[in-house]
Amino acid sequence: MEHTVSLKENHLFRRAYNRGKSAADSRLALYVRRNGRRNSRLGLTVSTKVGCAVVRNRVRRRLREIYRLNEERLVSGTDVVIVARVRAAESGYRQLEKSFLKLADKLSLLKKDVSP
Repeated sequence: MEHTVSLKENHLFRRAYNRGKSAADSRLALYVRRNGRRNSRLGLTVSTKVGCAVVRNRVRRRLREIYRLNEERLVSGTDVVIVARVRAAESGYRQLEKSFLKLADKLSLLKKDVSP
């Protein structure tokens, strides 16, 4: 994650939840808010409802990798909070990636393609 910093402070998460735009499906909920900076910040939330520590960490690693591989396609200068839902634990990598990209597109987080 070259241009992204981790979002760690609780008040930044709450600001994204309360003032940001959101979209959700059965696997993920995505909260996006402009941060007025040059770089983006990523926060991940995986509740204990998702599963034991091994399962939660697997979901967290998958989401971090999905974000890393698609980072160049995303608009910079945003706070992005990804909340994993219970169905994320039983979902494969491709399903999570498809879900993330669909939600990012819905929130206008994907860059507009300039080439024809």
